[in-house]
Amino acid sequence: MGTVTRSQLSESVHREVGLSRSESAQLVEAVLEEVCSELIKSRQVKISSFGTFMVREKGGRIGRNPKTGEEVPIAPRKVLVFRPSHVMKEQINRATPKLRGDGPASD
Repeated sequence: MGTVTRSQLSESVHREVGLSRSESAQLVEAVLEEVCSELIKSRQVKISSFGTFMVREKGGRIGRNPKTGEEVPIAPRKVLVFRPSHVMKEQINRATPKLRGDGPASD
């Protein structure tokens, strides 16, 4: 399994859309900046047939150090959440072979 980088995304835009490499890189950067900007404002970013990015606020709580068992306060924080669309889930499940042959794949 590999990782897709910004440069690979811009190269794909270059090949598929026909923009120059420079314009493709600028387009990818602009889209990513816009997504980040909206998430920083705690707004949802919904991309049709792909999924929704959102920021959730988690409250503070008391956790435990697993080694010592000592209680440790965990500060409130924001977390980024991605929820894939049903279309995306279906595409992934169609493209992914079953890992185990002992029954239907679970969701």
